[in-house]
Formats: sequence, C-alpha cells, structure tokens
Amino acid sequence: MSKSAVVKARVEPELKKQAEAVFRKIGLNTTQAITLFYTQVELCNGLPFDVRIPNEETLKAFEESDRGEGLVKCEDLEDMFKKLEL
Repeated sequence: MSKSAVVKARVEPELKKQAEAVFRKIGLNTTQAITLFYTQVELCNGLPFDVRIPNEETLKAFEESDRGEGLVKCEDLEDMFKKLEL
C-alpha cells in the first residue's frame, strides 16, 4: 500500500525532542512511531491506553509522593515483599 497521506501536528518543541529520543532508543523514526500508534488505535477501536482524570485521592497521593511523604523504601526485592506481607 502506498503511503501518501500526510499528518501535521503542532507540539511543544521539548516534547517532540524527548519523544523522538525515545523513538531512537527503540529503533523507530517518527513516521514509524505514528504509524504504530495509528495501527494500535485501529486494532483497539480506540486509544491503545487508558485515559483517566485522576480523582482527589490520587491527586493527593501524587502530591505527597512528590514531596517525599509516605514513601516506603526497600533495600531489595525480598525486603519489598516482606513489607508488602507477600
């Protein structure tokens, strides 16, 4: 199939730069990444990820963790499982 359709979008320059750096790390160029996204939209019949607005409890947890509050620090995986009582 011939690729002839053009997609134009305006994005923040820093976002573009950072996203393209990620694409390069995984071996994609921007066109391939956009094609992959469009393919997933088609296959999922919607966005290929959840889009949610955080509720008040989640926003509060984000703010607390940003301030370093309420974090549980673990030495290693075994320590984490112990603290999680698993």
